[in-house]
Formats: sequence, structure tokens, C-alpha cells
Amino acid sequence: MGRANLSSAVLIAAAADLADREGFDVVTLSALARRFGVRTASLYSHVRDRSALLDGVHELALGELADRVAVAVAGRSGRAALVALADAHRDYARQCPGRWAALQRPAAPSTVESAGAGRLVALTMAMLRGYQLPEDELVHAVRLLGSTVNGFLALTANGSFGHREPPADTSWQRALEALDTAFRSWPVERTS
Repeated sequence: MGRANLSSAVLIAAAADLADREGFDVVTLSALARRFGVRTASLYSHVRDRSALLDGVHELALGELADRVAVAVAGRSGRAALVALADAHRDYARQCPGRWAALQRPAAPSTVESAGAGRLVALTMAMLRGYQLPEDELVHAVRLLGSTVNGFLALTANGSFGHREPPADTSWQRALEALDTAFRSWPVERTS
């Protein structure tokens, strides 16, 4: 592929593919330059630096995940929507491990403000509103959901759950049942 076909979007997509194939830490501008048969310096007119490239992969992954979550939760509410949302995250982590790793890095301000991030947050909040949680409690519920799902997926990815029976899939179902119970019984009056 020649230099004329390069763009920021092309480089970010190629970086995401490289991350899925070989690991997120392998993604560098020099690796992309080799992939496209150009000098690393020629990429700087499309991507500011490695950090900007990784931010681009992060934003791409947020958009892709938001698309998957939207399809998964459509027409569902309560426990069914919770399971669909969590399973969409888990499927994405399994199918796109490099992109999933990009989601685990601290988000740049531009990433936080991206359309994909906005859609993913809106979908998550809408799912939680189905539990009739007070608006001022939603941020806490989002944090509980995110830490449970991301923590479980991170521990699964590093093999922490592979040493003992029953299989991790059973624990995943238990975790989702526990989240459903927590959201259905969320305290409406705060004591602190």
C-alpha cells in the first residue's frame, strides 16, 4: 500500500488489527511503517505520535463496543439487558483482545469526549435506569458494573480462573446474578 493511501483512520485500523493479532504493547509507529512499507517519519503527517495512535485505537474500540452493546440490549430491560450488556463486553474482549486492552488504558480527554464513549455511557445508564435507580446513584452503579465486568475479564485473560473447577463461565453467571440482585435492591436513601 502506497503512501498516498495512508490516513489517520487507516493507520488506527491497522494498529487495532495489529493489537488483536500480536498484542497491544506491540503497536508502534515503526511497526506500522514496516506494515505499510514506508518510513516511520512519513506517518507523522497522519498521527502525532504513539500516544495519539493508541488514543485512536481506544476511541475505535469504544465505538465498536458501543455498536455491539446497542444491538445486544435492544428491546431488553432489567436482568436480560444487564446480561446482554455484560456478554457484549465479554465477547468483544475475547474476539478483539488488543482492542480490549486499549480500553483498559487511561482515557485521554479527547477519548472521554468521543462519540463512542458517549454512546457507551448512554447505553449503560439507560440499562441501569431500567432498575429504577435514583439518578444521583447511577454513577456508583456504573462504577460497580464496570469494575465487576472489567475485573472479571482481566482476571480471565491472565489465566487467574483457570486453575480450579467449576469453569469461569459459571462464576461469570454468578457475578451477573449478584449484580442484578444489587441493582434491584439498591439503597434509595443514603446514610452518608
